[in-house]
Formats: sequence, C-alpha cells, structure tokens
Amino acid sequence: MTTRRVFVLAAAATLLGGALQAGAQSKPLVVVYKSPACGCCGEWVKHMAANGFRVDVKDVDDVTPIKRRSMVPDSLASCHTALVGGYAIEGHVPASDVWKLLRDRPRVIGLSVPGMVVGSPGMEQGTPQPYATIAFDERGTRIFARH
Repeated sequence: MTTRRVFVLAAAATLLGGALQAGAQSKPLVVVYKSPACGCCGEWVKHMAANGFRVDVKDVDDVTPIKRRSMVPDSLASCHTALVGGYAIEGHVPASDVWKLLRDRPRVIGLSVPGMVVGSPGMEQGTPQPYATIAFDERGTRIFARH
C-alpha cells in the first residue's frame, strides 16, 4: 500500500511539474530592444510581464537598426522596439492589443503607439491622453485599437 501511495504521489508531482513548465513556456516571448537609460521602457516591460508575457530585455545604445530591420516606418517610431510572434511592436502598445494581434494573426508587420503618449502603458504619469494603436504593413497603416 505504501509503495502504491508513493507511486501515485510521484506521478502527480511529475504531472504537476510538467503542467507548470508547459504553462511557463506557453507564455509568448517578447524580446525588447531599448536604451539602458530609458525608465518608461522599463515600465512597459513590467506591464508586459504583468500581463502574461515572458520578456527578454536587450539594452542597446541605438535602437534604430532594430527598427529598420523590423520595417518600422519612421513616422511610427517610439522609444523601444519589441519582437513577438513574428511581429514588431513599436513603443507603448498595450498588452491587450498584443494579445489580440497574436490571437487574430492579421497580415501586418506590427503595431505601434507612435511617440510617448501619456496614459499608455509605461507612461502613466500625468493626465491620460486618448491614443490609437496603429497596425502597419508594406501598404500603409490603419487603426488597430483606440484607447
């Protein structure tokens, strides 16, 4: 009887450990390229982690080459560029928009919240301003979400 109980407990622990590990790996990985001196970028990273993403931060002196490689238009530039699920994420895009992007998988290059809009994730100080998340591709831009 003791052997059976030990076996059942060991099997349960193995299954639970595997489920926990699978859960951690099912979180999408967001690779964020940012300046080491940028505080608002760090706050956006915290926002993404708090909303179910694994985040890998790459502090770089110049984010411009990443933006160019990721095909982010200059008109949509912001302070950091992230890559997730084959998409570019430019600036302070809300995690909810990134989740929708990954769920719906539209044919776009990525999403951007251009500039540094007060009230967007990581930019919560001050009176929030309305803003839009912009989807972009080779043909142009469109509004993805309004906030």
